[in-house]
Amino acid sequence: MAGWTIGIIGGSGLYALDALEDAQWIAVDTPWGPPSDEILFGRIGEVRLRFLPRHGRGHRLPPSDVNARANIDALKRAGCSDIVAISSVGSLREALAPGRFVAVEQFVDRTRARAVSFFGPGLVAHVSLADPVCPRLSAIAAQAVEAAGGEVSRGCTYLAMEGPQFSSRAESHLFRKWGCDVIGMTAMPEARLAREAELPYALLGMVTDYDCWREGEEVDAATILRVMHANAEAARAALRHFVKKLPAEREASPIDRALDGAIVTPRERWEPQARARLDAVAGRLVGPGKA
Repeated sequence: MAGWTIGIIGGSGLYALDALEDAQWIAVDTPWGPPSDEILFGRIGEVRLRFLPRHGRGHRLPPSDVNARANIDALKRAGCSDIVAISSVGSLREALAPGRFVAVEQFVDRTRARAVSFFGPGLVAHVSLADPVCPRLSAIAAQAVEAAGGEVSRGCTYLAMEGPQFSSRAESHLFRKWGCDVIGMTAMPEARLAREAELPYALLGMVTDYDCWREGEEVDAATILRVMHANAEAARAALRHFVKKLPAEREASPIDRALDGAIVTPRERWEPQARARLDAVAGRLVGPGKA
């Protein structure tokens, strides 16, 4: 399958992938600091996979300390053409019961203490995030869940909160009124950064609990962990089916050129240090040898 190199970002409970051929953990350095862990390089058949546990093996990193810039940069350096992220989420809807999967379509970002862009002083860019996930990847991921025997809801909106505490009841009720379907702590700024890196991105959420909006419901880590570990095997099975469902050839995506027209700093004003940091995520436009 020429052209497909799939980056898998594993969420809570998903710290490794089985069934990988030629599997090898490899450290990848980035100008943004260390990623959450080494990257597991491997393949399933002819499909190249690059797996990164978002919280590190052993779940060492809380949500606010996940270096999303380093993670996305490292996956780009590892040759990824696309990213599928797996995340544990809480449900804001009665119909989204624990054990169900959701294919996320939109985000509401309530994080506040995280670096949200690769760009900044010395090289400024503004990408469109109107449609933050790749519809092609998202559709294949949802079909893969069903092929693995799971239940999945499509077109969901994810509320990203800072954490690490769970939400208050007042917040949970508010997020429901906003039209959000699930809640989590890690998909932002991850999805933003994937778009800046011109990497098509899809997110499968694994529902672990009803958030505290539900009468009699109180979210606790122990309950979430039990459901999370049960969901992890279902996620692995879905990923195996995802690989099987990929088209034989990867057709170009509009997201591959998300930076076209996004950089607003005139080329003659690009600061060398800023440009150097972008050699992977924006190398198509600012890398060595680019005029």
